[in-house]
Amino acid sequence: MRRDVFQAIADPTRREIIQMVATTPLNVNTVAENFDVSRTAVYKHIKILTECGLIVMRQKGRERYCEAQLERLQEVADWAELYKKMWSARFGLLDNVLEGLQAKDKKPGRKK
Repeated sequence: MRRDVFQAIADPTRREIIQMVATTPLNVNTVAENFDVSRTAVYKHIKILTECGLIVMRQKGRERYCEAQLERLQEVADWAELYKKMWSARFGLLDNVLEGLQAKDKKPGRKK
C-alpha cells in the first residue's frame, strides 16, 4: 500500500524519525531507543514512513537499517510554495493599503 507523504509528516514522532535518519542510516533499535513508546509503536511509524517512500529498509547482516529517501518531501515543498506565493501577494496588497492610509494621515491639515 502506498500512502500519501502528508500522512508521514502529520505525526510528530514520524517527523522526528525522518530527522534522525536524514543524515545517516540508523538501525531500527537505535531509532526505537530514542522514544518513550514501545518498539512496536516505533515499528508502526517506520512502516508508515516506508509505505510513504520516505524511508527504505536495508538489511546489513542481522540488522535492519532505516535510510532516508527525502525526495518525496519535494511534494510537500511544492504544495507549501503555492500557498506561500498566495499569501505573499495578499500581504503585499495589504502593505499597499496600509501605506496609502498612512500617507493620508500625514497630509497637512489632517486632524488626528
